[in-house]
Amino acid sequence: MESKISIFSVLDVIESLSGGTLLNGNLCMMDNSPWGSLNQGTPNLCTLCYPGQTINWTILAIDLQTPVAIRKISFLNQDGSSIDPIPTDPTELESDKLHLNVWSGIVPWYMIPGVEYRYRLELQMYEGKNCLMYVDTPSLKRI
Repeated sequence: MESKISIFSVLDVIESLSGGTLLNGNLCMMDNSPWGSLNQGTPNLCTLCYPGQTINWTILAIDLQTPVAIRKISFLNQDGSSIDPIPTDPTELESDKLHLNVWSGIVPWYMIPGVEYRYRLELQMYEGKNCLMYVDTPSLKRI
């Protein structure tokens, strides 16, 4: 069995910054899980995985002139709320580490089989008013 799964996120940075959203076709997520993950090509990707497996998240920008980075990945409570607050002033939290575009984590053993664990994927694109955006729709699901 494959011990690593890669989740690739492809972002149209210009459209995201112009429209102020990662939705509307601006963000496409897909993975290489051998179990046939759900909602491939959408921000609603549900990656099928098992405990102990390594997950690598990678962000790729369609527009190579505007850098994008994964700022944070945080898992949500069952009611959809997050332990981590959403930044109120994104310019205070801008990162100078926009060259870091891969995050890794291990699927924990305590995940219940068949339950979707949604997470917030927070992205930073260059700087300015809409530089930080996130989606709460992707998830991991233990098989």
